[in-house]
Amino acid sequence: MRAVVYEEPKKFSVRDVPKPPVSGGQVLIEVKSCGICRTDAHIHNGAFISRFPLTPGHEFAGVVAEVGPDVKGFSVGDRVTADNTVLCGECYYCRRDIPLFCENFYSLGCNGPGGFAQYVLVGYDKVFSISDRLSFRQAAFTEPTACAVHGMDVIEVRPGDDVLVFGAGPTGIILTQLLRHGGAGRVVVCASSQAKLDLVARGGYARTVPMDRSDYGKHAKILREAFPRGFDIVIDATGASAVLQQAFDFVKPRGKVVVYGVCGEEETIEVRPYQFFEKEIKLLGSFAQTHCFDRALMFLEEGIVKVDDLVTDVYGLEDYAAALDRMLFGKDVLKVLVEP
Repeated sequence: MRAVVYEEPKKFSVRDVPKPPVSGGQVLIEVKSCGICRTDAHIHNGAFISRFPLTPGHEFAGVVAEVGPDVKGFSVGDRVTADNTVLCGECYYCRRDIPLFCENFYSLGCNGPGGFAQYVLVGYDKVFSISDRLSFRQAAFTEPTACAVHGMDVIEVRPGDDVLVFGAGPTGIILTQLLRHGGAGRVVVCASSQAKLDLVARGGYARTVPMDRSDYGKHAKILREAFPRGFDIVIDATGASAVLQQAFDFVKPRGKVVVYGVCGEEETIEVRPYQFFEKEIKLLGSFAQTHCFDRALMFLEEGIVKVDDLVTDVYGLEDYAAALDRMLFGKDVLKVLVEP
C-alpha cells in the first residue's frame, strides 16, 4: 500500500509499505479522507508526542476492508471512523481514571501509524460506525470535534457566560459552535482572517471582531467598548503565545483563561501573578481527548456541528507535501484533507 512515511522530523516521502496484517480484534480501514491539522505541523518538526519512523494522520474516516476473528459488530464494507487514542489501562493515571494522561499513551498518527495511507489498522473497540447522512469528509472531522467536546468538559460553561474566542481555525470554529449550544450567552470570535470571520458570521455562530496582529490595541479597544467588564471565559485557539498573553486582559473576576491552541513547546508568556490573586482567575488547559468520539459523532450526525464550509482544499496522497505546505502557509485556509 502507499503511505506517507517520515524517517525523521521534516524528512518524509510517499512510498510503498506492507499492508498491515489483521489479527484478533483488529479492523483494517481503507482510508477515504484524512484531515491535516496544526498538530501535524508540530509532528512534522518532531514535537508533540511524535516518534519516528512514522506515518502521520489522526483525523480519518473510511470503509472496513478486513476484520480480525475476534471483532464484534463490524463487517467488511461498513462506513466508519476511529478514535486514534490507545490507552494501556494499567498505568498510574489509567488506574486513577484520568486516561488522557496514560503513561503509555499511544496515538495513531502521532506516535503510531496513522491515516495518511491507503489503510490504517485499528482495534475494533476504537471504531465507530457512521451513517449515510455523513460523508467521509464530514466524518474526518470527528477527531477535532471530539477535542472540542473535551474542551467543553474542561471549560464547564455556565448558562449565560460571556465568552471570547481568539482564533477562527477549524477547531476554534467547531468549539465556538459547541459553546453556542452549550449554554454560553454571548460569544465573540476575534481573528485576523476576515474570510474566516465572515464564515463565523454567516453561520450565526458568534459575533466577530477583526484582529490586527500588528496593533493589538485596535481590537482591544473594540472589545473593551462592547464588553467593559470583560468576559467570563477567554479562550486562545490560535496557538500563538503573543495572543494567549493578551487573554488575561479581558477576563472578568473569577473568570477562566483557556489554553486551547497548541503553542510551541519552548514558547513562554509573561503574566502578573497579582492578576490571579486580585481577580481569582482560573487558568485551564485542554489537551486532545479520550472517550469523546460518541458525543462528537452525535453532534455531527445531528447537524449541530456544521463542517462543510470548513473544507477549503482536498489533495491526493501523492500530493501530501503540497497539502502540508498549503495548510502551513496558505491564505485563509481552514481544513485541508488528504484522500488516498
